[in-house]
Amino acid sequence: MQVAIFQFSLFGINTYVVFDPASKECAIIDPGMSNSEEEKAIENFIAEKGLTLTRIINTHLHIDHVAGIPFLRKKYGVPILAHEGDKFLGEGIKEQAEMFGLRLNIGEIEISEYIKAGDKIKIGDGELEVISVPGHSKGSIALYDRSAGFLITGDALFRGSIGRTDLPGGNYQELLSSIGKEILTLPDNTVILPGHGPASTIGEERAFNPFLS
Repeated sequence: MQVAIFQFSLFGINTYVVFDPASKECAIIDPGMSNSEEEKAIENFIAEKGLTLTRIINTHLHIDHVAGIPFLRKKYGVPILAHEGDKFLGEGIKEQAEMFGLRLNIGEIEISEYIKAGDKIKIGDGELEVISVPGHSKGSIALYDRSAGFLITGDALFRGSIGRTDLPGGNYQELLSSIGKEILTLPDNTVILPGHGPASTIGEERAFNPFLS
């Protein structure tokens, strides 16, 4: 599969469009659009590529990763997939907005379909494998394309850093354990596509990430 990366203004969130160029099916991972210009960028990309959006997948339900969901649901009517562990975060979007001083009218995020470790999400002829990586949030997941060799890590692992654990549901030791057992066991050449910041590889993070030494 192929991946298009959009960086949006709300906390510099990386939103990913993962698509199968043969079938033209796509999924949007962590839609962080927070204004009409950013919504238009996603809409134009889908239209120009002739893609059919089949689902929204969230690595977790912090507000910067869900801000674009209302727009996508209204325009495309697609389901939202996320881990049940983050249900309480989706229900508490108003409280999240207040915590960060944001004036966003998102409303409660209702998960359409719960996903869990080991699930395989089909996108045309491609496939994303769900990996559970709790610690940044209770229901944090990563999405692995074994064939293409990339891993969308959400806010679990960044280039040279890891996700914060001081928000509700966060746990520092659990995050380190998740990264060690579920992420660093993948091949060194696996490309890491994080929720914020630049891409990396498993090998680079194993060797140089100061939080993992």
